[in-house]
Amino acid sequence: MIKVLRLNHRRERDKRITTHVALAARALGADEFILTGDNDSKVLENIRGVVDRFGGDFQAYHSSSWRKEIEKFSGIIVHLTMYGERVQDVIGDIRKEKDVMLVVGGAKVPSEVYEISDYNIAVTNQPHSEVSSVAIFLDHYHLSKELEMSFPGGEMRINPSKSGKDVINL
Repeated sequence: MIKVLRLNHRRERDKRITTHVALAARALGADEFILTGDNDSKVLENIRGVVDRFGGDFQAYHSSSWRKEIEKFSGIIVHLTMYGERVQDVIGDIRKEKDVMLVVGGAKVPSEVYEISDYNIAVTNQPHSEVSSVAIFLDHYHLSKELEMSFPGGEMRINPSKSGKDVINL
């Protein structure tokens, strides 16, 4: 089970990047997305709409407390930040764990997140986005096998095509 916890979403400022974090998480093998901060029903509807159209069993919901979500989680907590250990140095240890919660920032990340996380992981020590952190972490975690995943259910499939769109409506 891989959960992605988005910290302190701001409805007017973060809706696009938060949606992209969730979509990257879904496409690359996460099971759940938890939105904290503003309860943005539009973002959650958009994510659920993708699941309906393209399939899979990805869950997305809002929680009023990131702290409670972390406290009740029984696996390891991995905070994705540019101030942490290098992902390539610790991914082997993390991969051994059954349940992982990825924590990605929004507005300023509380210092408590750094303290309570089992790992503070840097995909790179340069400024970049939460989307790239989630994508690169999940790719390393799954050894690129997530690129071959299938998503049961859904209304459509996209067939790989050298040029043009090849959409199959189910």
